[in-house]
Amino acid sequence: MTGAAGTREDAYPAGRETAPAPLSRHILTLADTKRLLGIRYSDWILGSPSIETGIAASSMAQDEWGHARLLYAMLKKQGFDPFEVEHTRPAGRYYSVPALDRPFADWADFTAAVVVVDGALAVALESFAAGSFALAASRIPKMLAEEEYHRRFGFAWFARLAAAGGEAEARLREAALAMLPSTLAWLLPEDDVHEELVAEGRVWPGGRVRERCEERLAGVLGQAGFSLADVEPARGGWDPERRRGPGAPGEEAVERARGDRNRALFVE
Repeated sequence: MTGAAGTREDAYPAGRETAPAPLSRHILTLADTKRLLGIRYSDWILGSPSIETGIAASSMAQDEWGHARLLYAMLKKQGFDPFEVEHTRPAGRYYSVPALDRPFADWADFTAAVVVVDGALAVALESFAAGSFALAASRIPKMLAEEEYHRRFGFAWFARLAAAGGEAEARLREAALAMLPSTLAWLLPEDDVHEELVAEGRVWPGGRVRERCEERLAGVLGQAGFSLADVEPARGGWDPERRRGPGAPGEEAVERARGDRNRALFVE
């Protein structure tokens, strides 16, 4: 589909004037969030509380990168070159959750992200898989099965830190409450682009998504003394194209996501 100037409406969004079509934008938000989440998990392969948790961080990072690749590949039929999408965009063209813009400060941040960001991603994927886009319906169920380990791991560590009380519980609560507003805004966008996806049957309506998120997170967040109902989505400075608030991932993380240092080793 082309506009008056001949620009594809669903074209790769790095340097083109036209924003991506709603379906393309949705896939980008999922894929970019998974790619950045994998980067943040990988930072804790070393320095995590134990050898076992480092192995878990490595496994989850590999899951996220593999899922991101599958999602980027879905863009090929939407007029994208998946290689360009993965390896040439600047940080300001990433569509990822704002909670991943900076590295996790500590293990409480890591744990909160597994529950909050990874949990929101799982709900978004469930919604997408249940919709009318055939590639999502066929490929996402396997991703969700692999995500079940992330859920169990995150919930177990969240419970452990919450039960420890004192500084550990306080830091966990602080981390989760810092991530939730922007993550909920990402999960529950209130804009015309997303409403078009709902109208086309691509994703669940916002009310159903919120309900599913509450079902998934109510018990675990309650262990830190608050509920999802206590948190309002942060939509200030909303960018409707990137489905997020202001800012962008740190350049160092995006360089790693693009594979800049290994570009000479890429083989077609």
